[in-house]
Amino acid sequence: MASPKEPDGTELQLALNDNPAAKAYQPILQQGQPAAMFFTDDVKSDFERMKAHGAEFTMAPTDVTYSTIAKLNDTCGNLIQITQLARY
Repeated sequence: MASPKEPDGTELQLALNDNPAAKAYQPILQQGQPAAMFFTDDVKSDFERMKAHGAEFTMAPTDVTYSTIAKLNDTCGNLIQITQLARY
């Protein structure tokens, strides 16, 4: 998967987790920690857009120290965090 604005830019590959070692390790890693984090300039708009397309969020946009974050399930058991840094 790549951005339509930058088709030759960074790509993200999502794959089905059928590896027994990964399945054993994943629950230990998860405990609320995201597997990946992406930065955005507008976390609330991205949240609304992704939610409208069926994304399952475990945390709606929430203000935390120096940023606003949201977390979603990637459908393979990993948490993905989107982050908007605070501007001062």
